[in-house]
Amino acid sequence: MDEQDERQSAKKPGLFGRMFGRRDAPAEPPQAPLERPQAPFEPPQAPAESPQAPQQEPEPALAAQDPRPAAELAPDPPAGPAAEEPKGWWSRLRQGLTRSSDSIGSGLKAIFVKRKLDAAMLDELEDVLIRADLGVAAAARIAEAVGKGRYDRSIEIEEVKAILAGEVERALAPHARPLEIDAAQKPFVILVVGVNGSGKTTTIGKLAAKFSGEGRKVVLAAGDTFRAAAIEQLKIWGGRLGCEVIAREQGSDAASLAYDAIARARENGADVLLMDTAGRLQNRAELMAELEKIVRVMKKVEPSAPHAVLLVLDATVGQNAMSQAEIFGKVAGVTGFVMTKLDGTARGGILVALVEKFALPVHFIGVGEGAADLAPFEARDFARAIAGIEEPA
Repeated sequence: MDEQDERQSAKKPGLFGRMFGRRDAPAEPPQAPLERPQAPFEPPQAPAESPQAPQQEPEPALAAQDPRPAAELAPDPPAGPAAEEPKGWWSRLRQGLTRSSDSIGSGLKAIFVKRKLDAAMLDELEDVLIRADLGVAAAARIAEAVGKGRYDRSIEIEEVKAILAGEVERALAPHARPLEIDAAQKPFVILVVGVNGSGKTTTIGKLAAKFSGEGRKVVLAAGDTFRAAAIEQLKIWGGRLGCEVIAREQGSDAASLAYDAIARARENGADVLLMDTAGRLQNRAELMAELEKIVRVMKKVEPSAPHAVLLVLDATVGQNAMSQAEIFGKVAGVTGFVMTKLDGTARGGILVALVEKFALPVHFIGVGEGAADLAPFEARDFARAIAGIEEPA
């Protein structure tokens, strides 16, 4: 498509716009900018390789690489105990979900314009919610709740928002569960997976800050062996938090490193082992086979490992997150979600569709790049923020 066609396409209003004299919401903005490099920092040397590791064949180079430069470093960890709830979290959450709540709110204003409620209005409400990626089932359920006992009378937008928040909370509450560390498993092995650029390495650093702040001994494993910046980033986090980092040179076999990391963490009495992995597209069978090998090798040194498999999902990908959850779940046995970059999309409702389909817990959500912008998931706060309600419950 040439530039002229693109401009003409961009000007063409969608079905919703043609029906109501307004254009569709602007296209999704590009992903949130990557974290800016900090001042140069001399990371600690990675520990020597364990002689226990079996010889593994090197993994082939990934075809689709995250283009982030090797100079990318980790942000400063939060000051004070990391276990404390970040100050002003409601404000961070409400601001982070502004794109999603504004998209839904503008749709509501166009529908509920001082006329009596009828079936056509409820159909339009379903369309707005589906466009926000809440999913067909959730959209139908919310529209039914709005219409119950209210036909042929006026309804205020704030009343619709309250019903929306209540239904979203009801759907999410059973799945808003914290990530529990089993003290009987030492180390408690957490494998972090996801596609390129979803925020896995940064999420690991933030979780390490949280667990260290709780007094746990944490070991980090730089399993994204194909991206030099990911290895360097974990070393920075490890140096600042006082966590040991198991790392090898770029291009090393990640499955063999996983074996080393569990053995070393066990020897040193670590409470938690957080293992990074290379970003991989869920539709690339050979790359998913590599991830399956990592899990298989982990079980050779610790049959119950990994004890948790966190899938980090970038909210800006919208419906593509559904296929990611399905494929990663089959290959790696995903046990819970971490949703990042909710501040960069108008499709935050995808979280509702995810939990309704897969019934997996949401452990953390992220609404920014700072360490304090990742927090345990609370269904009530999320529901009220995405509905555009200004004050916390």
